[in-house]
Amino acid sequence: MPLTSTVGFSVRAMTTPDTTRRGTAGPARGRPIHGAAALVTGANRGLGRHLAHQLLERGASRVYAAARRPETVDLPGAVPLRLDVTDEESVRAAAAAAGDVTILVNNAGISRFTDLVTGDAAAIRAEMDTNFWGTLAVVRAFAPVLTAGGGGAILNVLSAQSWHAYPGINGYHASKAAQWALTNGVRTELADHGTLVTGLHLGAVDTDFSAGYDGPKGDPAAVASAALDGIEAGATEVLADPWSVHVKASLAADPAILEAEILGGAV
Repeated sequence: MPLTSTVGFSVRAMTTPDTTRRGTAGPARGRPIHGAAALVTGANRGLGRHLAHQLLERGASRVYAAARRPETVDLPGAVPLRLDVTDEESVRAAAAAAGDVTILVNNAGISRFTDLVTGDAAAIRAEMDTNFWGTLAVVRAFAPVLTAGGGGAILNVLSAQSWHAYPGINGYHASKAAQWALTNGVRTELADHGTLVTGLHLGAVDTDFSAGYDGPKGDPAAVASAALDGIEAGATEVLADPWSVHVKASLAADPAILEAEILGGAV
């Protein structure tokens, strides 16, 4: 398990090896980053920028830094690419322009800070449109590209909130839970095509996405490093911080226990 760091201490990023049953194409192995062509959505800032930067540092031959506004990409060595994951025409155009991709990183995501019962329904739909439908659109467009190259790797940036609710942000929780299910489903469908599908789970990370959160935040560089280590190791799941490890372990227990912990301020 690769050693990473979060705020103030070191932890081991938990990785789960790929044991998906497969057919004649054989198992999806760990994917070396050196020499690979990669695409990262939402790469103009935050964790996406760290992922794109570290892909370049690890020797990727080409890194497409995809964003709705590619002019905002300021990463030397990266190839800016326009991609709005909620626009299917934009997604198709990106897949046509980046036909050499072997590593796909679905990082783009949004939160509108809404509750499910009383929150704005349009805001909840927007979260689903980006986090679930947007990820699915990109996977569907690039899966043939990966298959044509003999298989590749897909990393979906999920969240510890794929697994737990939190008042005031449950629309995001629902969208990330759906994205987690998507990740697991796509893994089974692409297994025979030699494509590794990895889910990255993380708590709050010190980027602008978590600017309004006052609790502990992980180092985005360490999270990116753990994620890429997971791709190279052939992991199906990467738990990037202690909170994600804790939440995953709680899934076998009564969900009310974790909910009480969260609502009691023990996070």
